[in-house]
Amino acid sequence: MGNAEDARIPDGAEVPEGAVSPEEQWLGPVLRRREQVQPGTTDQRLLDTEGDSEWVHTDPWRVMRIQSEFVEGFGALAELPSAISVFGSARTPAGSPEYEAGVALGKALVEAGFAVITGGGPGAMEAANKGAREAEGVSVGLGIELPFESGLNPHVDIGVNFRYFFVRKTMFVKYAQGFVVLPGGLGTLDELFEALTLVQTGKVTRFPIVLFGTAYWGGLVDWLRETVVAQGKASEKDLLLFHVTDDVEEAVRLVTKEVGR
Repeated sequence: MGNAEDARIPDGAEVPEGAVSPEEQWLGPVLRRREQVQPGTTDQRLLDTEGDSEWVHTDPWRVMRIQSEFVEGFGALAELPSAISVFGSARTPAGSPEYEAGVALGKALVEAGFAVITGGGPGAMEAANKGAREAEGVSVGLGIELPFESGLNPHVDIGVNFRYFFVRKTMFVKYAQGFVVLPGGLGTLDELFEALTLVQTGKVTRFPIVLFGTAYWGGLVDWLRETVVAQGKASEKDLLLFHVTDDVEEAVRLVTKEVGR
């Protein structure tokens, strides 16, 4: 058959039809010999539009998608000015007092020199983005692929849509100097407690968290104090990780003070 050098075929070379399979094959940096030799080339397999598509649902491929989401998020947000992430319910009705508070908060944050980051959806998120845009600030929306939500709200100027919640959460924290949390549901609570955990464990420092709406958050604060802390599941000082207010100016003052602005 000839020596091994003659049998060696580089990646990209085409084996003529009817040719005897070589004993040695290089596929990029990988060497295959004998029965491990594969038909065709890497380029042929890449460009072949036919065949099994199940590979796009495998874990190695998901890792690549996750990596690409981090790259896209970092690239889109790397040059943001100082920003505050604002959370709240997608179900907050437009024109309601909570919605108008979100608009006022978005405006006040921009006037204090911050960009505004939200989840990009409707309701309270739309309100904060609307306020930021009306104040001619930077209005950012970090969306998530969900079966019951459609796209980013029209007040978002920079938008990134994510498949994976944990990638999106990283962006909320990495590119913000603090959180303001409007009344919201399970998603809002998830984001709130993740932020509290990051501060409590020292994963992030100098990260103010403001809960807006004393009537809404009062029951949660009472439960934390009277049950969680009282039973030793958290310490009294953990209640100092956040502030509660009904005043837009105070909310902005609190995040501004804690980030040294």
